[in-house]
Amino acid sequence: MTNDVMSDATNVGAGRRARVNFAKAAPKAFKALIGFDAAAREGLDPALVELVQIRSSQLNKCAYCLHMHTTDARKAGESEERLHMVAVWEEAAHFFTPKERAALALTEAVTLVAQGGVPDEVYDRAAAHFDEPELARLLALIFTINTWNRLALSTGKVAGTDER
Repeated sequence: MTNDVMSDATNVGAGRRARVNFAKAAPKAFKALIGFDAAAREGLDPALVELVQIRSSQLNKCAYCLHMHTTDARKAGESEERLHMVAVWEEAAHFFTPKERAALALTEAVTLVAQGGVPDEVYDRAAAHFDEPELARLLALIFTINTWNRLALSTGKVAGTDER
């Protein structure tokens, strides 16, 4: 394997062997994903963006992205209390606004789409809080974090080694 295909040491942890460095091996695809991610975020509340990314990362069990987005949320002023409640947002509904709860419900449905699709009531709840362009960008954000999660998990990214 060449150095361009091997990943650097931050991809290797706990007995894992090095995997492909996607950004170097497929730069056009990586740049396209970065562009899609940036377009998705445009005009969305930054706190909401982090909540969505945290919840999807929890569901996908992506420690790399979960660490990155909880760190980003803290830097943006998110409280520890709310961060701890994201995993149980339905039971801790009073920590989140109705709009945030609608976004988290949509995040779960889209992330777990194979387990039952996106129910009409979940979609309608989100549509009641987001206009069409916002809803489209929210969906795009959910698509991108799911892609980032899969990329990090597939390439063996190690939590705590933010490579942005």
